[in-house]
Amino acid sequence: MGLTNKIKKRILIFFIVPILASIQFFTHDFILQVIAASVLVIYVGFIIFLRDSVRVDEPYPPSYDEPDEAPVDPDGFESHNKSVHETDEGEGFEIVSRTKKIEVITSDNYTTDTHSNRKDLFKPPNLKENFQKIANEELPDDVSHDEQFSFVLGKLLSIIKESFLAHTAIFFWYNAKKSRLTLERYVSSSNDITEQKFDIEDDILSKIVQREEPELLTDITSNAEKDVIRYYGVPQGIKSFVGVPLFYGKQMAGLLALDSKASDAFGVESIYSLGRFVRVISIIISLFEDKFAESQSEQRLKALLGVLTIDKRFDKESELYSSLENAVTHLLHWDAFTFIYYNPSDQKFRSSKIVNKTSLKYIGEHLEIDLSGTLVGKAIMTGMPIKIDDTSTGEYHRFVKNEDVSFDGSFLAIPLVYDNQNYGVLCFESLKKNVYSNEDVKFMKSATRIFAFIVYSFSTQNILKGLLSVDIETKMLNYDSFVDRLGIELIKLKELDAPGAVALIQIDEFLEEDSLFEGDPFPKVLKAVANMVAEETTEINFIGRLSDKIFGVYFFNTTTKDVFLWAEKLRIKIARKPISVVSKQTTFTVSIGVAATTNRVDVDEILHNAELALNKAIEKGGNTVKSIN
Repeated sequence: MGLTNKIKKRILIFFIVPILASIQFFTHDFILQVIAASVLVIYVGFIIFLRDSVRVDEPYPPSYDEPDEAPVDPDGFESHNKSVHETDEGEGFEIVSRTKKIEVITSDNYTTDTHSNRKDLFKPPNLKENFQKIANEELPDDVSHDEQFSFVLGKLLSIIKESFLAHTAIFFWYNAKKSRLTLERYVSSSNDITEQKFDIEDDILSKIVQREEPELLTDITSNAEKDVIRYYGVPQGIKSFVGVPLFYGKQMAGLLALDSKASDAFGVESIYSLGRFVRVISIIISLFEDKFAESQSEQRLKALLGVLTIDKRFDKESELYSSLENAVTHLLHWDAFTFIYYNPSDQKFRSSKIVNKTSLKYIGEHLEIDLSGTLVGKAIMTGMPIKIDDTSTGEYHRFVKNEDVSFDGSFLAIPLVYDNQNYGVLCFESLKKNVYSNEDVKFMKSATRIFAFIVYSFSTQNILKGLLSVDIETKMLNYDSFVDRLGIELIKLKELDAPGAVALIQIDEFLEEDSLFEGDPFPKVLKAVANMVAEETTEINFIGRLSDKIFGVYFFNTTTKDVFLWAEKLRIKIARKPISVVSKQTTFTVSIGVAATTNRVDVDEILHNAELALNKAIEKGGNTVKSIN
């Protein structure tokens, strides 16, 4: 194709620019150079500014290529950009309209780029973080099975409320035995929801229960709102309501309802949609129930195995109480736990262990139980479990008749009976009503047989220890026998006006050596030290084991100075002799305190002085002997 007239004109105009610029190089006349430069500037300025303002031959936006031929209109006639009447260049005029430059996407300028910057402008910068925060929201810590379901139900109600643009989405449980609705969870724009139980009457919720079918109200008058909708404390201006029943196990178990301040906000399609939601809720209930049954069985089995695998005997009451507390933690839900123990020494039932998880007032330890007129007393006398579903329905005395307990909820008492004798009672209390089922009672009655045997064994051991005058492990006098014997000897000393002394020997701590041995090394250390103490005494002395690590030795007709020397000899002997424990050999030390008994008959005073001397020896870092005259 040849050059068009328009292109030829542009080439001619372009050549004028270098001609004007070259004048400055071919002349040395300053005036001519100034004139050529000025004309060049003016000429270029006209090219820049006037060319864009005229632009009569360009029907397309600058970003598109110019077509070589004029476009054709839809009727088959060519479209012209110039006027019908031909004019000379620059003499014509043209009315420019904004509608003539319409940007249209055609097959010529269409692109397949789906990730344009324009779309990215509507994407929040923290979209991923916010989504992950919602999608990965975790359950609150230490929540129970019921609280987990309530958490999930709350999230579902939020979705329902937003989907239907409702004012409130609310869920009730239905108790057929008591003919009552209980509010479980709600999501509302109002803060006036009344959290209480509702008896079945003649309101809209009651109609759903009575007919077991959905109810729809599209125009509630302001006068009738308070009587129709009872779960608000004050009128809200509600105009529309829809509610559907929830069935579980072919029985009505709950109720889902929505309301709105707009008239005719719900329709029949809303009922069908809510029907799908309640089906989802019933499935969730089933899944939670199965999960809870499995997890509870696993926890109960673990708790019982923990009791059965205990490989130590209980030497102290505190050890027994702690073991029982750890075991019952996973057997039942409770907010307060009480262990009632029968003490064979005073033949009384007393509260021995109290665990109160709440801030409410409860009973204290060592409280003697009233056997008549109380729930625990009834369980003790009959040997049968006591279960109260709601302690607020009557005047119940749990432990004593004049107790000051601010609990209201469920109460369960399980007696510990072994060989037709009652050795205690396990008491559980929850702030929630109707928590303990008959299945729970049946399980606890069977599971606590092992607890009854443990308490029986511990009680029997205490009785036998009370009848013995010697320590079972060392064959030395026990504390009570040592004190009684010392009292008699002090009277003899005073009558004879003879000197005497008491030495308290304590095995020093050896926690740093515990890691060297497999198991507990203390029994072998105890036996070795006891044997060495016995070897260094004579027949006129007597020895007693006063506590786990302390021995007492009485010296007749011996001065404090002589006892001090004897104690130093014993200390050195024990420190130098290795003691074999498992496959290791190491040494252990003792601290000794000596107190005089001359002209004294008060046993407590003498033992107190010996303890002061012993404490001084321990403060020196152990492996030391101190005396008090």
